[in-house]
Amino acid sequence: MPIIVNLDVMMAKRKIRSKELAEELGITEANLSILKTGKAKAIRFSTLEAICKILECQPGDILEFTHE
Repeated sequence: MPIIVNLDVMMAKRKIRSKELAEELGITEANLSILKTGKAKAIRFSTLEAICKILECQPGDILEFTHE
């Protein structure tokens, strides 16, 4: 897939664990894992906005486009 999810990289930079982020977002750790691994088919803007607020980053820090 040409969209790469760098959520785990940003989480490591901010030193936040999956459990903490999932709790703050109000989603399950399983759903967060789906986002982190790039297996999600879509992401709500409200979820992306919340991730960016919590991690103090921009959407481009989390999502990256590459040519296959």
